Amino acid sequence: MERFQQTLQKWLAAQAPAASLAGLQAQLDQFTEVYNTRRPHRSLAHRATPATAYNARPKAVPGDRTADTHHRVRADIIGDTGTVTLRHGGKLHHIGVGRTHARTRVLLLSRDLDIRIIDAATGELLRQLTLDTSRNYQPTGQSRPASPRKRPNPEP
Repeated sequence: MERFQQTLQKWLAAQAPAASLAGLQAQLDQFTEVYNTRRPHRSLAHRATPATAYNARPKAVPGDRTADTHHRVRADIIGDTGTVTLRHGGKLHHIGVGRTHARTRVLLLSRDLDIRIIDAATGELLRQLTLDTSRNYQPTGQSRPASPRKRPNPEP
């Protein structure tokens, strides 16, 4: 908050002084619009604007909350191996997302066994799966290139 207030104070100091309370409110409204929609933000991936990051994320909608389901939202970072972990039913599961997404900040949305992994900066859906509770590792489903087979050494 202190950094935001400093930015606001510097911006207001660069403006002509407001003659009235309504004039000051107009300046604050203009600052809010510039800060949220035009100014790239250093703390957001790809230097997105706060409005872009907000609009890219899924929004809650009215629905039937009477069903006995387990909903969670968790922020995490994909590991160097391209996986993220999720505890379900007291058991830790490793979910493959892909090494290309290593060190990407993500949101994990889980509803019972339905899991969605979303890029926190862009809102892009990186992976959607139904958790297989019988497996510790949830593979990406992408086939890997076959490793070259070693030829047996010729006999002397």
